[in-house]
Order: sequence, then structure tokens, then C-alpha cells
Amino acid sequence: MAFDSFSEFLAMGGHAPYVWSAWGVTALLLLATVWHARAEQRQLIKGLKRRARRANSARGNAQ
Repeated sequence: MAFDSFSEFLAMGGHAPYVWSAWGVTALLLLATVWHARAEQRQLIKGLKRRARRANSARGNAQ
């Protein structure tokens, strides 16, 4: 094992602020990407439903 104890692991040989902040930023960006993709998907589905309703009502008025 590279570290003798868990506290040494957390200290990362004196590089803890850099290492853990890099992990934190990466996790935050991954979560933001997932959130943004879901928000875009919801917006797209709403737009498609609205478009389908308009198309159906236009067909109903034409008959």
C-alpha cells in the first residue's frame, strides 16, 4: 500500500489541497453536466409536446 495510514492518505504527501480540490471540481462538473443534460431533455420534451398539440389542433381545424 502506498500510504501507512488513512490520515496519510488524506494528506496526500502534502499535496492534499491540490488533489482534493481537483477531485471536488471534477465531481462538481460531472454533476453539473448531468443536471444540464436533464434540464435540456425536459425542455425538449415540453417543446415537442407543445408542437404535437399545435399540429393536432391545426389538423382538427382543417377538417
